[in-house]
Amino acid sequence: MNSQSKLLYTARVRTTGGREGGTSRSSDGNLDLRISPPGGHGTGTNPEQLFAAGWSTCFESAIGIAARKAKVALPPGLFIDAEVDLSLVDGFYTLSARLDVHLPGVPRDVAQALVDEAHTLCPYSRATHGNIRVATTVTV
Repeated sequence: MNSQSKLLYTARVRTTGGREGGTSRSSDGNLDLRISPPGGHGTGTNPEQLFAAGWSTCFESAIGIAARKAKVALPPGLFIDAEVDLSLVDGFYTLSARLDVHLPGVPRDVAQALVDEAHTLCPYSRATHGNIRVATTVTV
């Protein structure tokens, strides 16, 4: 099977110090964060929060693409609550996630179809598919 690929963007971030008081800085300077362990210790963010923010942002854009393809107008009150869990299972750290998608005023079947399509379009969803437990709920 032949496939074409076109590189669209490369994010470059240097992290030093890890979870214990580290920093992450992007090559363009737009990202400059202090990193702290999960659970409120320290003054920085943590990788799980960053993952939740990145995934939910990407997923909302994928819903927009799905809506345009289906000729569905998205409500101005659209938002996504993302939760990413860090767990210890059999001695190994694992992730799981929940995406709670709010599409007020959109018929439930249409909203569910948009979310299902978004999972096929969003690179985060495709990367995690079959790798971590993901639950998606739709509120209309």
